[in-house]
Formats: sequence, C-alpha cells, structure tokens
Amino acid sequence: MEAALLLRLLQLASPSLPIGAYTYSQGLESAIEQGTVCDESSARIWIAESLAIVADFEAPVLWRLLKAFSRRDATAVKYWSECFIAARDTAEFRAETIQMGYSLGKLVLDLNLGDESLRAILADQAEIPLPTAFACAAEALTVPHEPALLGMLFSLIENQVLVCVKSVPLGQVAGQSLLFSLHSIIEEAAHHARQLNDNELSNWAPGLSLLSMQHETQYSRIYRS
Repeated sequence: MEAALLLRLLQLASPSLPIGAYTYSQGLESAIEQGTVCDESSARIWIAESLAIVADFEAPVLWRLLKAFSRRDATAVKYWSECFIAARDTAEFRAETIQMGYSLGKLVLDLNLGDESLRAILADQAEIPLPTAFACAAEALTVPHEPALLGMLFSLIENQVLVCVKSVPLGQVAGQSLLFSLHSIIEEAAHHARQLNDNELSNWAPGLSLLSMQHETQYSRIYRS
C-alpha cells in the first residue's frame, strides 16, 4: 500500500476512533463472568471462535458493502445494511452496531470525507450499522478493499483482547502475545469472507446469543454488550 493509504487505514482502524468501541465486549463480559474465559488460553479459544462467526456473516457483509459503495449502488447498500441489522438477534448487539455506525457515519459526514454521492448514500440510510459506516469511510478514504477488510477484523479482535486484558485480567504482555497469535487467524477469516456466496452467509451462534441476553440482566457489568 502507498504510505498515505496505509495511514488512512491505521486511523480508521485505530482504537482512538471516537465511535465508542471500548464500551462494548460483544458478549465476552458474560463469558468472563461465567468462567468460560479465565486465562490466555481460554481467551484465545473464545476470540478465535468469535472471529469464525464474524467471518461467516459480518465480514462478508462488509465485503459486499465495500463493493456496493465503490459502485455507488444505493440499492445494494440499503439491502445489506438492512440484512445486517435484521441479523442482530439481541437488543444489545443491535444497539451496539447502530450506535457505533451512527458515530462513524457522523464522522464521515462532519469531515466531508469522500464525494457528495457517497455521503448521500450514507445519509439516506434509515439506520446505519457499523459495517455500512466502515465501508463508506474506507471508500471515502480510497482504502483498497482487502486491507479495509483486514483493518476491520483487526480492530474487532484488538478490542476483544483489550477486554480480556482489563477484565480477566490478563497482563499487557500476555495481551500482546495473544494478539500476535491471532494474526494468521485474521488473515484466514478475511480470505474465507471474500469467498462466500450470498446463500452461504450465516450468523448462527445460539450460545453467543444466550450470553448476550444474560448480559442484559447481569448484576455487575462494565460493558454495554
């Protein structure tokens, strides 16, 4: 990648991006509460399995949204945005993607990123899930699609590792070791996501859905999901 494009991707995938990612654990806090995740080994298993779910649905939806924004195909953007929102099967997961998508979408519009046609498609969405806002931002910044997909996956996994560092808790060195060990799995997930046909997409993860529902009534919690 050109240096300028790499810097844009790093900023888009940065944990300092003001969209509130650090306030969500995506069900991981429930798994820690119940003892399913209790050390570096169990954290790696959890995150790898979570990534497999993302690779079957969220990542291929993002891939389709990247292509749709590049074609300025408003119909496809609307279709995949609605599909993604409909597939959020708990109140917390739905609120998470809408809040983060709204924040990133507002950033795109406030900074006037991309051209007017791109921003018009984004602004026309009734609700903006995170993959839609991320795809629009990546296209507005002219980040190539494959690196953009890897950037989103790395951002998701980095947030999961940070949750483990703070809440298991793991040490900082253990957290970085865990993150390094997941690099190859992130690459495999991105490759898998690019190969799926529309009828192969699936977000079937009943165990994760149950943990999310239990988190809604968990007695003590730090995260919003």
